[in-house]
Amino acid sequence: MRSIKIKDTNIGVVGLGLMGTSFITTLLMTGHKVIAIAPLTEDMEVAPERINNQLLLCEKTGLLKRPVEAYLSQLVISENYELLGSCDLVVECVIEHLEIKKGVYKKVESVVWDHTIIASNTSAIPISELQKDLIHPERFLGIHWAEPSYFTRFMEVTLGENTAPQYAQWVYELAHYWGKEPTLLRKDIRGFITNRLMYAVYREGLNIVQSGQATLEDIDKAFRYDAGSWMTLMGVFRRMDYLGLKDYAETFKAIFPALCNDEHVPALMQRMVDINARGVQNLSGLYQYSAEEAKKWEEAFILFNEEIYRLAAEYPLVKENIPLPGV
Repeated sequence: MRSIKIKDTNIGVVGLGLMGTSFITTLLMTGHKVIAIAPLTEDMEVAPERINNQLLLCEKTGLLKRPVEAYLSQLVISENYELLGSCDLVVECVIEHLEIKKGVYKKVESVVWDHTIIASNTSAIPISELQKDLIHPERFLGIHWAEPSYFTRFMEVTLGENTAPQYAQWVYELAHYWGKEPTLLRKDIRGFITNRLMYAVYREGLNIVQSGQATLEDIDKAFRYDAGSWMTLMGVFRRMDYLGLKDYAETFKAIFPALCNDEHVPALMQRMVDINARGVQNLSGLYQYSAEEAKKWEEAFILFNEEIYRLAAEYPLVKENIPLPGV
């Protein structure tokens, strides 16, 4: 792998949906030239406006140090995969379908340099499975972003069975320049870290609701006002240290046997699938929404993410001194 200066890194992104455009915005904010490839023609129509609006939002909150136009000048949007030939890193962000993703990798590998790292934003498909048919599987890894990426510090860098560690380490270091607090998962496990943790919570919460022991509102309220009050500061294991540890073993013995271990999709979630519920996107979900309520939730989520992003930077006890993005 050749030595590449961080600011000179050219990055390609394949897939310009909600998530893809979100981290394109982050990459532009941190000074990268971005080649954005649209696998779908309709992406060419909506992506420019979405990226522009995201940059305007970042400008409004004070994250940008230059005019929006200066960041947009670093961006090329095209359907031509050959433009990826000058990229040091290419990130795939298309639908979670194995064969579609592998088709993208084949196109990418046919045009990039021999040192180019290829990554997937997948949160569901094992990296080891995705890299099986690649010419250079050692240069393939996972980069899992959170939405909206320009207001979140989360990132998971995941090695597959055949990933060479030096490539993952390089991306891990690069992630700090993106304003992230990355984790490096050295062994590929299904769901990575965050999904394994959250889906355990989802399963237990839905089981409690379906058994009639509490409502959705009860579960959300408990999670917001307990875990939500300390999690950004200290995570779960520092929280255990903070509380003293002495009672946890007995609590484990008492609670673990009562937790849900069902391997099937919860009935309530299956019903959401059956009625094509999309939550705030189509006003039908676990909760019901009016158009006005859905808009307010979207606005509140943006504002909250921006505030919590800045708040986390005020408490250096548990983080490195990473600057906010924006060059």
